[in-house]
Amino acid sequence: MKKIIITSAIVGSLPTKEQTPYVPITPDEMAEDALKCYEAGASVIHVHARTNDGVNTHNTEIFKEIHDKIKEKVPELIVQISTGGRAGLGFESRNKGLLFNPEMASLTTGSVNFPTSVYANSPDLVENLAKMMHERNIKPELEIFDTSMINPALDLLVKDLLKGPLYFNFVMGIKGGQEASFRQLNHLLSMIPEGSEWSISGVGKEQLFTSFMGVTLGGHVRVGLEDNIYYSRGVLATNAGLVKRVVRIATEYGREVATPNEARKILGL
Repeated sequence: MKKIIITSAIVGSLPTKEQTPYVPITPDEMAEDALKCYEAGASVIHVHARTNDGVNTHNTEIFKEIHDKIKEKVPELIVQISTGGRAGLGFESRNKGLLFNPEMASLTTGSVNFPTSVYANSPDLVENLAKMMHERNIKPELEIFDTSMINPALDLLVKDLLKGPLYFNFVMGIKGGQEASFRQLNHLLSMIPEGSEWSISGVGKEQLFTSFMGVTLGGHVRVGLEDNIYYSRGVLATNAGLVKRVVRIATEYGREVATPNEARKILGL
């Protein structure tokens, strides 16, 4: 069986220290948490930048400090930078984390209604971010909140702004987005090019179910406090604890966990 890549989305843009003491906010906290996730079995760390008081930012220096401190702790880890929109929706804000050429970055290829806001990703914005990643040899993780986001990603491939293998992350279970179900996952898999790699992440209570789907259908898995702060009902999670659970599920199913260097080969980094 193909080895499984585990991504830990350690912070996100929403969790606060008031909600959970386990969410890392500062670059030092993120680096320490990334080390624990690596020791648990993660090969990719997905990060958002925060100021020290927890406010979302796209500040290049903060992103670079997070990146460099994680690499100091674990040089072989893959650090994936978020280009998400909660710290500013425009290209000149959302490209800031790409300026120091990280190995990977997220790229959402369409718009979606979040519970209280619109996550807007215009065609021009998506193409400009993809072009910048292509020019700087940054691997995009294509964030797919709905089936309508697949074709815009394929359009980028036609324009030679993406290099194979494409890497999709199917985000499931968020209100306003796609359901977390085998039916929806199979539909998505029928739409992506042969030879693509894919991961799956679930929001809130769906994170455990999506982990099972990723493991059993041959994909990769993303977990973390960005998407879910609980391990079980009423029990707060740690990022490393969520990674360990995926490792346990994968091991029981007979899938080995990829090291960061093995992940690089799978993803074509």
